[in-house]
Amino acid sequence: MKTAIITGGAGGIGSAVCRRLAKNGYDIAIHYHTRQREAERLADEILNNYQNKVKVYRADLTDFESVATLFDNFSKDFASLDVLVNNAGKAQQKLFTDITPQEWRSMTASNLDSVFYCSREALKRFMLPAHRGAIVNISSMWGQVGASCEVHYSASKAGVIGLTKALAKEVGLSGIRVNCVAPGVVMTDMMKDFDSDTLAALREETPLNALGTPEQIAEAVAFLCSDKAGFITGQVLGVNGGFVI
Repeated sequence: MKTAIITGGAGGIGSAVCRRLAKNGYDIAIHYHTRQREAERLADEILNNYQNKVKVYRADLTDFESVATLFDNFSKDFASLDVLVNNAGKAQQKLFTDITPQEWRSMTASNLDSVFYCSREALKRFMLPAHRGAIVNISSMWGQVGASCEVHYSASKAGVIGLTKALAKEVGLSGIRVNCVAPGVVMTDMMKDFDSDTLAALREETPLNALGTPEQIAEAVAFLCSDKAGFITGQVLGVNGGFVI
């Protein structure tokens, strides 16, 4: 049976990815930072519904030592790692000139440093020695085109895209694929501060006249993890209803 680590696994997109991969037969490692209760509930749900092996791990992914400890603990429970989904991250809407240096560092650490740390450990410990594996990074359509009042978020997500493309070239000969999903407007907790008028405007701007769901993102991730995507690497799959074309 294959094994997957999903960072930010207790959140909206992360939990949908955990469920979808569990349905596909993967043993699941759920990472969380602050959402312990949600992570544990999700683990119980997966265990009850699919009887997969599932473990929960806490780590601050902005800190390399914490990431290393996460992989130490994972290594005690699982013999191999087939898939890493770098989903954990944060967002903020703020005028560029109001962004503080601390907020800039926090954003890039959460959205980009975490991808570097987790991918590095996954590759060194498991995927490179095994000459196989798949990494799927969650970016954003704003990492492709930029968003006003979200410069630090856009920059960090653009960095994820650059990391994806470069790393795919580096590890391809080792049988490892690295791809990226760039969601559009998806109804998760990140949207909780948007009022109904703003959401309606975003829906109208989307050619499919709809907002995305976590499950739709999870389907894209599951495809990129699967053997059906065996000839796909270094790509950015936009799941945005046509918002960015």
